[in-house]
Amino acid sequence: MQHPPLHEDHPDLQALAAEGRVVAYFGYGSLVNPRTLRTKFLGIRRAEAAGWRRTWLPREAGEEMSLLSVKRDEAAGVHGVVVYDLVDHLPAVDEREAGYARRIVDLSRLTVETPPLSDIPVYIYEAHPAAPTAEDRQSAILQSYLDAVMQGFRMLYGDDGLRRFVEETHGFETWRLADRAAPLYPRSVTLDHGEAELFDRLLALRGLRDISE
Repeated sequence: MQHPPLHEDHPDLQALAAEGRVVAYFGYGSLVNPRTLRTKFLGIRRAEAAGWRRTWLPREAGEEMSLLSVKRDEAAGVHGVVVYDLVDHLPAVDEREAGYARRIVDLSRLTVETPPLSDIPVYIYEAHPAAPTAEDRQSAILQSYLDAVMQGFRMLYGDDGLRRFVEETHGFETWRLADRAAPLYPRSVTLDHGEAELFDRLLALRGLRDISE
């Protein structure tokens, strides 16, 4: 199924790529929401990377919020976006993704909707796992971060894609820190009409509950 374009490409995208000045990275969390992007990226496309699964990753003691990450799973695939950006902006993206390691995506297992370029590196960010502990650990999911992610998937893929995100992401069997009224996430977004109720309903079906409940 083809969707409307996400964003008009920069007019110099092809020329910059020919000069070796373009890099790409695969977004599967907050990066899917253009409202959270801070660099002046050159292009963005819906995409799916085979061999990865999206999951919430518990953190070590003192780091209470779960990180949304991916882990290798040959039987799975993760949908999101490929963002085309200047090589010069990559350090800023690395800083944004502190706590994550930058990995290379196998281009033969990457499907990009109407790709503007080929044969350039595509990266994906995988969170560093928490140190093993004597007992299983759960940490909460930050609501303002989750709102940004879910809004992005709804913008990209519609309600069906949003439901797919909720159903296919592992690790929702935990708690949510309800900070929507006073967001702690530094790139928080304003939800559109009806989104808060929709998001909360879908998450309740997965068993996610607020810490206060």
